[in-house]
Order: sequence, then structure tokens, then C-alpha cells
Amino acid sequence: MSSVPATRVRSANSLPVRHDGDFVLYWMIASRRVTWNFALDRAVEWAEKLQKPLVILEALRCGYPWASDRIHRFVLDGMAENACYLDGTDVLYYPYLEPKPNAGKGLLGALVSRACVVVTDDFPCSFLPRMVASAVQQVPVHMEIVDSNGLLPMRQAEKAYPTAYAFRRFLQKELPRHLMEFPKANALCNAKFPKGKSLPSEIAKRWPKASAGLLNSGERVLKGIPLNHEVSPVETRGGSAAAQTLLQTFLQRKLATYAHARNEPAQQATSELSPYLHFGHISVHQIFSELTAHEGWSASHLAVRATGNRSGWWGTSPDAEAFLDQLITWRELGFNCCHMRKDYDQFESLPAWALKTLRLHTRDERTYVYTLEQFEYAKTHDPLWNAAQTQLFKEGRIHNYLRMLWGKKIMQWTRTPEKALEIMVELNNKYALDGRDPNSYSGIFWCLGRYDRPWGPERPIFGTVRYMSSENTARKFTVRDYIQKYTSL
Repeated sequence: MSSVPATRVRSANSLPVRHDGDFVLYWMIASRRVTWNFALDRAVEWAEKLQKPLVILEALRCGYPWASDRIHRFVLDGMAENACYLDGTDVLYYPYLEPKPNAGKGLLGALVSRACVVVTDDFPCSFLPRMVASAVQQVPVHMEIVDSNGLLPMRQAEKAYPTAYAFRRFLQKELPRHLMEFPKANALCNAKFPKGKSLPSEIAKRWPKASAGLLNSGERVLKGIPLNHEVSPVETRGGSAAAQTLLQTFLQRKLATYAHARNEPAQQATSELSPYLHFGHISVHQIFSELTAHEGWSASHLAVRATGNRSGWWGTSPDAEAFLDQLITWRELGFNCCHMRKDYDQFESLPAWALKTLRLHTRDERTYVYTLEQFEYAKTHDPLWNAAQTQLFKEGRIHNYLRMLWGKKIMQWTRTPEKALEIMVELNNKYALDGRDPNSYSGIFWCLGRYDRPWGPERPIFGTVRYMSSENTARKFTVRDYIQKYTSL
């Protein structure tokens, strides 16, 4: 039946498909988009095979960890676009906005009780795996979980790779045979299944569908929902349209200088797509497809040998090569870790050498020690660090290079490395639009030694974990304007 690769589909249970059910249900929880989405492809295939309507449930809970106006507004932007896109199609799109904790309890159960088959997204991080595992227990029909996360199916790797070099070498051997396995740009184009009608009145009455007006009502809708209202929305809008605009801007204006400009804090040389990748508003497959088309690239440009080197394998321009290494190697390395290790967010998951050296230096004297509140409100002695934290607080992001410095300094100014990890996770997941993501955890844990090696000389507090300083950063890059901009905020 399927054009979706088997390595991307796993059965959540051994129950049969119920042919007398009312519809196929796609429970959209991570790949929150209607294009370039393997899970949607799979759901459409089931609807066509069974000749049943397709229902897409996209719900937004209010009791998730770090729930805030910032995160809610970004997700709602995407839901509003999905509603507009699917309006007039044969799909019955059911967006649900939970008004208070647990108000949505029972909605999924009510829908799956009428479904023929259930399809959902495979995402290895945050609360989603636990949520899906819990849902499996109440699904009375066949349920499938579909991986639409990266170019490489997560299940193709049989272990968690310890370094980017090792993972890159594996990718260079394994990835070529997956480069023709892409989701459909538009799974609904020419799809043939019965038109979805309204859901039973008892479902629609108890769990009202969010109207287009509600989804588009801006910050007003957030006031009545119990969220952290102190973490306010940012100017950055969510949704696939905003992601498409950023992608085209990057390809046309930024890609040509990416390799040497991306680490400059004063320049906006990065793609800025990470929040959209995190919430599934854009697919890595689409980014890759449009980037390679822009480069005039084909698979014949790939190097024959897998060396593990960062450059020279893709056969693109140096700038595109540098971007692909971030988009594919580093991003999918994070997914590899979260998929293979349930303790990906625990201090003890660090490599043995890092644990040993950090514990050896736990009692080293700290010149400065700050509380969570002082970190949160940028009340340290370091103007560059304060600027980076202010950017996170105000804009929901930190410049890529400074995010590494941000984490290193938290480690240096905290009583223990375990406490430093706790603070980094709290601040990142609370304020960053791309927090709660495998890539976020990669960045945080890299500051403590994950994916790295011992560095000499051995230093106080850090031991042999790589050291970074604001002074060295200021010597390497122009930071004066960056500091001035965010100090003024």
C-alpha cells in the first residue's frame, strides 16, 4: 500500500484495522503541517485504501511543561494556517484549544472509538513519547507512529553516536539510499477518499472545535487560558507561511555568506528556522529540496568515500555544505540521542570522561555564583552574557554561537554542574521557541561535554571540558553592537 518507507512506520499495537469504522484519524502532534509530511501521507493512503473520510485532530493542551503565552501563540499561528489550508478540502480538520487543564481529556478516546485506524507522529523528545504511550493504551484499533523528523529515519541507526564525526561518517555511508525517499509536497493533491462530514454532536458539544476567528484572535484568546502569561508572545510569528518566507530569504540573501558570517553576533546570517522545525511547521525535506535546487545539486555530486569530514562530501558550495552540516548532521545527531537513550536529559548521560572531570572539580571555588532568578533577569557582571540572556528573554532565541557561551558561563557561575544543567534546561525550555527539542538538549549537554573530547589545559571548575570566555569571544567577533542593542532592552 505504502509509498512511505517501512523504516518510518512502526505499529504501536497489534490490533487490526476496523473496516466498519467511520474514518481514518491522523492525530497531529509534532509534524504540524499539511505538506511534506510522511505521517499525513500515511493517513491519506489509509483513507484511500479503506475509502473512508480523513479526520485530522490537532489539539493544543494547556497543561504541558513550560506552557506559556509565547509557545501557545506560536502554535496557534500554525493551527490557523492549517485550518485555512484545509478549508474546502475533503479533510475534516478538527483544531481543539483546551480552555483549562484536563478539559480535553476524553476527546482522543471518543475519536479513536469511531476510527478505522489511527496515525500519529513519532517525536522522541519532551512529553510527547509519554503522551503517545499513554494513548496507545486506550486505542481499540490499529495505530501507527510515523517518523517525519529528518532525512535519515531514526530507526536506521542502531546506537547512539558519541560524536558528530562518528555520526557524520555513518550518515555519509547510510544517507545516500534515503535521498530519494521524500514525503509528498502535497499529499492531498489528487487524493481520492470520501469527504469528511461533521463529527457527532456529542463530541462537538463537549469539545468544541476552535473557530478560525478564535485561532486568529491574537493574544486575546490567551488571557482566559491558565498559562504562564509572564512569558509573552514575541514578534516572530509561527506557521508554515512564515517559515517559507524565512527559507526564501535565507536562500536568496544569506546562504552566500553563511560559512563565515553565521557566528557573528552582530549579523543575522542564520536561517532562523529552528522554531519552525521544532513545531513541525516546516520539513527538513523541503528545506533540503529547495536548497539543493538553488545549488543546482544532484546526488551524483556526493563524494564516493565516507570520511566523516565536515566539508567536501556533499559536493555543494562551501556555504551550503556548512549549512547542511548543521541542518542534517548536528540536528539529526540530537534525534539519534533522544531516540536511543531515554536518559538523554539526565546529567548521568554525559560521557564518562566528562562526568569524571566535572565531579573532580565540583568543589572548586567560584568567583561568581548566581541564582536562577539572577540568571533569568540577566543580573550578572558580564555584559555579553546579559545581552544573550536578554535576547532569549525578549525574542525567544539566542544567537547560535552565543548560546554555547551562555551555557558555559552558567556552568562556571553555579555551585555544581548538576545545578547548572537544571538552570540551562529551565531557562531554555521556558523562553526559547525551539526549546524542548532534541537539538536544544544537544546544545545544552554539549556545554557539559557531550559530543566533545577532553581539552587541555585542565582548568578550575571545567576540568578538561572545553572552556569558553566572553573575552575570547569579543576578540574573535564584533559584539559591541550586539551588547548595546540588548542592553537597551
